[in-house]
Amino acid sequence: MRIAMICTEKLPVPPIRGGAIQQYIDAVLPYLKEKHDVTVFCVADPELPQKGSNNICYIKAVKTHDYISGVIDHLNDGYDLIHVFNRPQWVNLIAEKLPYSKISLSLHNEMFQPSKITKEEGEKCIRRVKFITTVSRFVESGVKKLYPEAAGKIHTVYSGVDVNRYQPVWSQEATIIRDQLKARYGLAGKKVVLFIGRLGQKKGAHILIKAVNLVLSSHPDTALVLVGSKWYGENQEDSYVRQVKQMADALDTDVVLTGFLPPNEVVSHYYLGDVFICASQWREPLARVHYEAMAAGIPIITTDRGGSAEVVKGKGNGIVISEYNQPQAFADAITYLLEQPDIALEMGTVGRRLAEEKYSWKRVAMELNDLFL
Repeated sequence: MRIAMICTEKLPVPPIRGGAIQQYIDAVLPYLKEKHDVTVFCVADPELPQKGSNNICYIKAVKTHDYISGVIDHLNDGYDLIHVFNRPQWVNLIAEKLPYSKISLSLHNEMFQPSKITKEEGEKCIRRVKFITTVSRFVESGVKKLYPEAAGKIHTVYSGVDVNRYQPVWSQEATIIRDQLKARYGLAGKKVVLFIGRLGQKKGAHILIKAVNLVLSSHPDTALVLVGSKWYGENQEDSYVRQVKQMADALDTDVVLTGFLPPNEVVSHYYLGDVFICASQWREPLARVHYEAMAAGIPIITTDRGGSAEVVKGKGNGIVISEYNQPQAFADAITYLLEQPDIALEMGTVGRRLAEEKYSWKRVAMELNDLFL
């Protein structure tokens, strides 16, 4: 099959600036290319070639409208399938130009909410697509609640992780890297609570800092590492980032804020964590950091918001917190894992096994391929 994959307009592929969708596309592409002729359409970036290579078409655009217009200009009815990522409105725009082409949609967020798309546009999109994939049951159920007619077309395909890029934290290689990073950051002898994600209110870094402050009374050797910035690809500050920095400065322990790190550097930072935290305060569809923490063999503490709990609750690889906005709930979970190292190790071991057996990119590509055909 000849397939066009339409990336969102924010970030490029390869994912040099991060981005969950961009990393998803980059990871499944090698497997899909074994069976199909795939072209990826994405936004141009000054650090990538001006002319696309390896079947990547870069679109230069200033505004979202410029981007999707540029994509549509490059499309034709020679594609057997046009797979659109996370933009249901684009399905309708593409269908106007190519009324007989097969189109599908990959949903990574709640893009069918009334604030995102009108009822008329949503119904038109669902009628037009061959199928819809979602990254979690949470997203799938949300669409079906709003649009019951989507039930026969929508499928949850959980995301994945490249387990070959990650070593479990108990391995010799990971131990060496962890010791080097601890020396770099001055964390020798510390237990590390690890956060990886954007620094925004809805990601909950402020809640985590308060939780660590509570943990310090019984575990003063605990440090906090926050990996990420306000936005992908660069370091920016807003009032929230400044607030986080002020709170971190007031904490009576070592706190490391790395700022933005390229995806290839983020991998090694997972080895710092004794406990991994996803403190989402919003209805997170299902953050990819859960898969990455599993691949690194770290016990997970996450919130029962959105779809994140789907890969933790009942799995034996971590703890799910329902009191998502309460620092004490996080503090209790962190303290429990610090005081029960055997249980923490078992959770990490289970997580690594789940990553290997259930959450590989090869499995993602195979499930997509079954839908493509």
